[in-house]
Amino acid sequence: MLEDEVKGHVDCIVYRPVGSVGELQGVQERVLGFEVDSINSVQFSNHTGYAHWKGQVLTADELNVLYEGIKLNKVNRYDYILTGYSRDTSFLEMVVDIIQELKKANPSLVYVCDPVMGDHGAMYVPEYLLPVYRDKVVPLADILTPNQFEAELLTGRKITTEEDAIEVMDLLHKMGPETVVLTSTDLPSRRGDQFLVALGSQNLVKADGTKTSQKICMDIPKVDAVFVGTGDLFAAMLLAWTHHHPKDLKAACEKTVSLLHHVIKRTMTYANEMAGPGKRPSPAQLELRMVQSKADIENPAVVVEATVLQKSSR
Repeated sequence: MLEDEVKGHVDCIVYRPVGSVGELQGVQERVLGFEVDSINSVQFSNHTGYAHWKGQVLTADELNVLYEGIKLNKVNRYDYILTGYSRDTSFLEMVVDIIQELKKANPSLVYVCDPVMGDHGAMYVPEYLLPVYRDKVVPLADILTPNQFEAELLTGRKITTEEDAIEVMDLLHKMGPETVVLTSTDLPSRRGDQFLVALGSQNLVKADGTKTSQKICMDIPKVDAVFVGTGDLFAAMLLAWTHHHPKDLKAACEKTVSLLHHVIKRTMTYANEMAGPGKRPSPAQLELRMVQSKADIENPAVVVEATVLQKSSR
């Protein structure tokens, strides 16, 4: 169990309706001992994996009003900020202003950024958001969780080999973040085509001033289904487990990825039972089984281990 006094701030949660990861993202961290203040960048009837959805998008002005209320009550001191989906330049720039102000109030604040822009070679936010992320958001981030496509967008470098991935993570480090995790890549797994490859890199400065770095690789079992919210879950849990293991990215990633594995496995079991033999589950049946996974959130059994690629001190 993490320390009860930790205060986390989730600035942008993707989805708010009952049963979606967006609503439960803050709940996961509360289970782990965090106090969470949630601000929803969108409030939809359901997530966009369904055929239809209705709802509202929070504007920059509305975000500013909410933040002003927090400041007026003098409760604007946080240890963590986590941001996710945004599709508006002014909103994203307002987030940047808020993070800068909160970092002035608490220089040790940790900002976890999930730069949600696209996947599989296609952007699903407007292209004009890319320079805002690259030039303003990423330099503020302490922990960055892009997928391969997003990392390529941010650095302008293609990833075709493990060496490319390492170079891209180093380029992202130079932009600001001390911890970078490529949550998914198209790289071939050493364990075969039934596994997905993720990589991570962490730069640290020891108390004596010595700099250390660690790079890891994980082979994650693939599942033949489309889930909505696994990226949100990954970012939220990486925040929690890097708090618990601040100098051990390997341990933090193993617990994060293993938790996802347990949740997805439980979700697939339920979805297949509901769909019936020979039928593909519906989006409703594939809603992540988060409440049922409380025990795994609190203490995930490690079933996905990371390999250390590089470890150095200088």
